[in-house]
Amino acid sequence: MKFKLTLIAAALTLGSSAFAQTKWDLPAAYPASNFHTENLTQFAADVDKATGGKLKITVHANASLFKANEIKRAVQGGQAQIGEVLLVNFENENPIYGADGLPFVASSYPAARKLADAQKPALDKILGAQGMKVLYTVAWPPQGIYVNKEITAVADMKGLKWRAYSPATSKIAELVGAQPVTVQAAELSQAMATGVVNSYMSSGSTGYDTKTYESIKYWYDVQAWLPKNAIIVNKKSFDALDAATQAAVVKAAADAEVRGWKVSEEKNEFYKKALAEKGMKIMTPSAKLVADLRQVGVIMKADWIKRAGADGEAVLSAYEKSSTAKK
Repeated sequence: MKFKLTLIAAALTLGSSAFAQTKWDLPAAYPASNFHTENLTQFAADVDKATGGKLKITVHANASLFKANEIKRAVQGGQAQIGEVLLVNFENENPIYGADGLPFVASSYPAARKLADAQKPALDKILGAQGMKVLYTVAWPPQGIYVNKEITAVADMKGLKWRAYSPATSKIAELVGAQPVTVQAAELSQAMATGVVNSYMSSGSTGYDTKTYESIKYWYDVQAWLPKNAIIVNKKSFDALDAATQAAVVKAAADAEVRGWKVSEEKNEFYKKALAEKGMKIMTPSAKLVADLRQVGVIMKADWIKRAGADGEAVLSAYEKSSTAKK
């Protein structure tokens, strides 16, 4: 009888292992209602469906599992199998991460898409050496300036308490004479409400999500750059999946990338209209302000090329070549 029970237990174990479920945690820094997070949720649902529930991905929105600047290390160390990061946040680690945070290098969706393609081989190389890989990227809408007063030139920005979320935005503060204050997206609403910051550079999406219109009334649509979120995966976790599950993840990621870029572009106009309806004044920047900001961009690009070296030059060369290629 004991022998029979042992056989039954062994059979049950074999049966359950054949249908073993793998669970992944996916930390994200933005609210559940943000279009990036909604895209992640759809990606997770697509993987679940394609694998018949074999791989379950749980999205942890709004920095609830790890803070924005902790997610990359968490994925690298295996505390999370997969995660979403804002690439420009890690420019101090390697300048390549900051390629899409250079003002006015790529300030439209088609240009940003070409820059993403040019940047990808270098990103794969850097992340691969750290035991990770990019599954897909999605751009934010073009970046504008939120500020508590009217500005017509960079000189008007001197002394502003400027929210910095990346090395590039800190550098902009330095160049325009503003005071940089490091604030991540999840803490931004409180920082504005308490007067810790009274200006920052970001998309219409962030302004809408954080109810910036309750504290700041002007947004200058300067369209400076389109930073990207990247969904990165721990290579050991990915390699541990069977071939069919890996293929399902790659397919769902490709679909999420196409969907995400499309939604980002569609939502750009929606966010501007929604902000205006909430009392935000959507401002067209003066020619002087644009010229001043472009000069800031020239300085930052030269500095970036110096730091990024041959890899950085290769990225910009590939981007410029694709931008001038005949259609």
